[in-house]
Amino acid sequence: MFSKETYIQRRNELKRLVGSGIIVLFGNNESPCNYPSNGYYPFRQDSTFLYFFGIQRDGLAGVIDIDADRETLVGDDIDIEDIVWYGSVDSVRDLAASVGVEHTAPMRLLQAVFDEARAKGRTVHYLNPYRYDNKLQLFDLTGIHPSRQKASASMALIKAVVKMRSTKTQEEIEELERAAAIGYKMHTTAMRLTKPGVTEKYIGGQVDGIAHSYGAQVSFATIFSQHGEIMHGNPSMAKLEDGRLALCDAGAETINNYCSDNTRTYPVNGRYSQRQLEIYSIVEACHDHALQVARPGVKYMDVHFAVCRLMFDRLKELGLAKGDTDEALRAGAHAMFLPHGLGHMMGMDVHDMEGLDQVNVGFDEETRPILDQFGTNALRMGRRLEEGFVVTDEPGIYFIPALIDDWKASGHCAEFLNFDKIETYKDFGGIRIEDDLLITADGCRFLGKDRIPYHPQDVEAFMANN
Repeated sequence: MFSKETYIQRRNELKRLVGSGIIVLFGNNESPCNYPSNGYYPFRQDSTFLYFFGIQRDGLAGVIDIDADRETLVGDDIDIEDIVWYGSVDSVRDLAASVGVEHTAPMRLLQAVFDEARAKGRTVHYLNPYRYDNKLQLFDLTGIHPSRQKASASMALIKAVVKMRSTKTQEEIEELERAAAIGYKMHTTAMRLTKPGVTEKYIGGQVDGIAHSYGAQVSFATIFSQHGEIMHGNPSMAKLEDGRLALCDAGAETINNYCSDNTRTYPVNGRYSQRQLEIYSIVEACHDHALQVARPGVKYMDVHFAVCRLMFDRLKELGLAKGDTDEALRAGAHAMFLPHGLGHMMGMDVHDMEGLDQVNVGFDEETRPILDQFGTNALRMGRRLEEGFVVTDEPGIYFIPALIDDWKASGHCAEFLNFDKIETYKDFGGIRIEDDLLITADGCRFLGKDRIPYHPQDVEAFMANN
């Protein structure tokens, strides 16, 4: 939690940007697992509510009446039965005072806010809910069916939140650096434990434990798999095999809920084969090329395609691709190997603000998503970079057997792909290298004081010595 003044300043700026009306920001509720009292899923407050109110308690909402310049924290105090099981907590009034909010109200009075606004023809600004309990509450308050709530959400509020949360302040950058430090511990722990015979599940569990030990939790479900060609390959009970590659994509959340997101791919036996090195060196070069290209004023879509161009040229040298590179990119041939975008915004959410719809976060009136091309349609961030943005840099090369079969059968992009050669890589898996970029005044830098090893010689040396 930051200082009271931070939240006051944020709410004042939000009021200035939205202009008029009433803003209602819903916090989250508890999410039980397989029966009501089994709170297996750790409580995670809504990030936008946290950004403006900073309070880590379930069952709250924030009401900001812009015209009356009145702020209210809405929620019910915890009753004695809950105190018996979970201990005493601050009252709603004390919580409000801790972040500079003068007024409080019980949750039942939130209905009056909506009813009075409707009667007076005033606008109530809210964001599109992503949890079903909040969708149902909004349905009760407004009569708007959950299927129509996204369309009725306030675009003025969405744009204001995106504008504010996109540019990270110094205290946010310091928090992101703390997340990077936890991420370093997670990934180097995975590297130390990786060897033939150990299960993916065991290493994934150890990685998750690091995140929980040093921060709030993992920033997303940990990916650890010998099948790197599966984008979201969660750890299985499969044992690691000599000669295979292991891909670890994992991140942490700090106590204040700022995220890290890194990926490393390394040999189970500690030594890359020549064939693995050939592909790995291309991904390594692409990863480093983004660091040279990304800077304020440059579209991240252009950084993405600069990386794709380098990748395709290098794949042509190996005989996996052919033809004019620019024509190949226009046709989408690169998506055979890289079926996702170069990166995404990151902050309090690992895919920052994605709940507000990615088109509102990663794109703008100038830069629109390309939705009709496989692979490119998965680009989450395309707009011009600004100082203070944090984006991920995560190129990869994947050999996905089903995709190879599909494109080969249809002849898709056959003029740019050597399918006979690609066929021989069906057992390869996939490689991804990912770090988090802070856009600075004159370029960019990686977050994190300690670099998780990723150059091949550094990876091999680390695994040999640890």
